[in-house]
Amino acid sequence: MLRIVLFLVLIALAGAGAAWVADQPGNVVMTWGAYRASPSIPVFVLLVGLFAVAVVLVWSILTMLWRAPGRLRRRRHEKRHARGRHAITQGLLAIGHGDTSLARRHADTARRLAANDPLALLLHAQSAQLEGNRDEAQRVFRAMAEREDTRLLGLRGLFIEAQRADDAVGAVMIAEEAIKLSPSSTWASHAVLGFRCARGDWSGALAILDSNLSAGLIDKAAYRRQRGVLLTARALELETMDRDVARESVMEAIKLAPTLVPAAVLAAKFESEAHQVRRAMKLVEAAWLANPHPDLAEAYAHVKLGDSARQRLQRVETLAAKISADKPGHVEGQLAIARAAIDASEFARARAVLAPYVNDPTQRVALLMAEIERTEHGDGGRARAWTLRAVRARHDPAWTADGYVSDRWRPVSPVTGRLDAFQWQTPVASLPSDRSTTIDSSAFEEAMLAAPPPKRVTSAPSESPAEPVVTATAPVPAAQDNSPPEAKETAKETAKDVAREEPVIVPAEPIESSPVAAESSPAAATPVFRTRADLGKPAQAPIQAVIPIIRAPDDPGIDDEGPSDEFTEQIGTPKAQAGGWRGFWSRWGA
Repeated sequence: MLRIVLFLVLIALAGAGAAWVADQPGNVVMTWGAYRASPSIPVFVLLVGLFAVAVVLVWSILTMLWRAPGRLRRRRHEKRHARGRHAITQGLLAIGHGDTSLARRHADTARRLAANDPLALLLHAQSAQLEGNRDEAQRVFRAMAEREDTRLLGLRGLFIEAQRADDAVGAVMIAEEAIKLSPSSTWASHAVLGFRCARGDWSGALAILDSNLSAGLIDKAAYRRQRGVLLTARALELETMDRDVARESVMEAIKLAPTLVPAAVLAAKFESEAHQVRRAMKLVEAAWLANPHPDLAEAYAHVKLGDSARQRLQRVETLAAKISADKPGHVEGQLAIARAAIDASEFARARAVLAPYVNDPTQRVALLMAEIERTEHGDGGRARAWTLRAVRARHDPAWTADGYVSDRWRPVSPVTGRLDAFQWQTPVASLPSDRSTTIDSSAFEEAMLAAPPPKRVTSAPSESPAEPVVTATAPVPAAQDNSPPEAKETAKETAKDVAREEPVIVPAEPIESSPVAAESSPAAATPVFRTRADLGKPAQAPIQAVIPIIRAPDDPGIDDEGPSDEFTEQIGTPKAQAGGWRGFWSRWGA
């Protein structure tokens, strides 16, 4: 609407101006040599207007002709660049769905049409990576690293290629150069931090962590936690070399990360050595409530030097009582009580604590039960049975990071280089699956555990000695190699002990039964070969020298009806048994 009004106003002004010029009287005299002209004012104004229009037209034509070559070149360049961008787009899409030949073709087209485009270089490098041509990819990434606009991207590509070639030193050097160009580069700071932690350069790692905080890569809470992890790692390394620096580091770490288990254990140790028992107990209790761990229970038990085993047991019971039975860490408290009770020779207390877990024990529970049997009664057989159960038992929680299970805490994951990656949890590979389809192969251990503790057996010799019967024990099925080292060593020693045991001839006790049963079993007083471990077991019924044939669970075996092949030709007709009186007499005739 405003434009229409302005247009009408301009028309009105132009009309008013034309009317004013037309109303002006007089002439304009122009003399040029012998030529003389005297047009009126309106005619003169009209001639001036036409001359101006002609000049503008001529100037426009001349300018267009002068600029035509440049416009043609620019238009051709834009068309070429558009084709190059189209090739880049199609090539990146081809890389996305893994078409190597199409990506290479589009990369060649983009390099020919848009050689200076950064995306063309990126497409060329990624197509070379997709083909597995590492030399070509490194050459392109070096070219990108020399340019100002693609330098960081080229360094990133060279870093990836160095990692693929297992060149850790070269990768770290590239990452350090990238940090100099851009301190906020996440991948570079992560790589340099992991390398310095792996090398044990904790001061350099702390400097990188401070740089990450100033660059805004991590927040304040993550910075405090990670700094506590690095300080704890430095304290653990310097514990035997420079105890003053180690103590200073771990005390700062426990303030930054009070729930970090290694920091709490080491800080409690230093406080205990300084006779600050109450402060040490508070440090352990704070970490225990957040993450119950056996090392914390051990540190809490020995927080006061010179205490007896019973005093340590009472202290561990106090620590375990701080976690209720409905919390996940309750089992760690019970295992800690059992450990302290065994050390204090309170075997009944240890058995009572472990009773809820013996039906489905973990490896630690089975090993503790084996130690109880060996220490309390000296029962090597039952101890070996529990050790064999530990071989096949469920795994206990362990320090795990990115699928890697470590026997100790580490500040950085060896798989990804991630800081503070280790967590105290059950490894994923050892989590139980559908237990309904699991074949129970612990019959031997159950039989050994069902026997009472050993007692000294004395029996009179038999009146009429008979030939001894040798009994064979079914072999124990092989277990998977998922047990701790101490369980494996104990199992090997058990096998050697069983192999070394000499048979001892002990007459078996007669079976109390009816006279008919006694008459029908003449071997009731037959002596049986029994090992020394079986001396304390009550005599059982004599076992005949018969080894039953038992099919394995995955072995179909042989059909009882005999082989039957549909392609086998039967010779003759099978003879049917006669019925009636003939069949009756045929059964008695032989």
